[in-house]
Amino acid sequence: MNNLFTELENQNKQIPLAEILRPKTIEEFLGQSNVVSPNSPILNLLKTNRLFSIILWGTPGSGKTTLARLIATKTNANFIEISAVTSGVKDIKDAVESAKNSLRSGIKTILFIDEIHRYSKTQQDALLPHLENGTLFLIGSTTENPSFQVVPALLSRVQVIRLNSIDDESMKAIIKKGFAYLAKHYTAMDCESGVLDFIVNLARGDARYALNVVENAYFASDLKDNRRNLTVSIIEEICQKRNTRYSQQEHYDCASAFQKSLRGSDPDAAIYYLAKMIAAGEDPRFIARRLIVCAAEDVGLADPNAMNIAVNAYKAVELLGLPEGRIPLALAVIYVAKAPKNNKAIMAIDEALSDIANGKDFPPPMHLRDAHYKDAKKYGFGIGYIYSHDAPDIYQQFMPDELKNRKYLQN
Repeated sequence: MNNLFTELENQNKQIPLAEILRPKTIEEFLGQSNVVSPNSPILNLLKTNRLFSIILWGTPGSGKTTLARLIATKTNANFIEISAVTSGVKDIKDAVESAKNSLRSGIKTILFIDEIHRYSKTQQDALLPHLENGTLFLIGSTTENPSFQVVPALLSRVQVIRLNSIDDESMKAIIKKGFAYLAKHYTAMDCESGVLDFIVNLARGDARYALNVVENAYFASDLKDNRRNLTVSIIEEICQKRNTRYSQQEHYDCASAFQKSLRGSDPDAAIYYLAKMIAAGEDPRFIARRLIVCAAEDVGLADPNAMNIAVNAYKAVELLGLPEGRIPLALAVIYVAKAPKNNKAIMAIDEALSDIANGKDFPPPMHLRDAHYKDAKKYGFGIGYIYSHDAPDIYQQFMPDELKNRKYLQN
């Protein structure tokens, strides 16, 4: 009875197109020529059957899982695949026991941990002794920057390999392969002009997403005279809105690009990054704070009104929220980007802070010290101070004696 149930289950199982077309050899692996080119270090190591622990860092659909499986195939290694979302220390222990058994037969083991950034420090630490003594080799995959999400002890034992988003030409080849498979195994099809480019733009370097679109659009298209007719409008209707890709790393990257575009007086780029952050659901108050920082740091003395506009944009966002808050934000972004730039204020304060941090921490001159209390003059505090409004032309030394000729504000 159980065998019959398993057989029926397998018959009814619908395997996604992205899984069916997953590359079976390194040569079929597209879009990561920087990693698996003919003379790349990784490929040269694999040719010598050498294994090493790595973390694959890349955007969704860039081929992390596929590359891990191909490495295992290329090296004839025992491959154990777990997800950090559903596994824990017990699963690691089970993998270690399996690896020990394989070693007795002379077979190496690769433990692939998907989304390794979701493991806690304790779970990551559990891997360390087994990597150290060569019981198994780790391949972790993550969409987040390992420098932020992986403990230093584990990072020191692995190589981090950055996978790029799939380039457009490789993506087109993957999409064509998907359509060719469906046409061969189901029904012939006609594609409206522009379908290929539309899916490429929609996928934004995510091969899995692209193949999911291909599969869904194919079966949702009109079937007439035993042919499918696929149009852009069908894809638009199925996909509706593509969520903006926005990892923690991209949060920092977009904020950095936003501020640098403002500093570089490029209002178009600044508006683009503003839109990207809003579309990704970024807190608009965070964006406004970045704007205030730029108005103070980069515009500064060249146009003090920029600071007022940036602060008012923050207040407007708090009052309005989104989507209306995008308008005062856009106004302020354009103003700050187009304003003249002067960074003398930040240079001055940072230089003064540097002096103090390096031991130049001196008290004020005696005549500037607080003299409002009874015994102040007994200590010499305040004696000789000239009220500047009464005698604006008379020179007074305001700097500490040790720094009396020091200049922080550059002319």
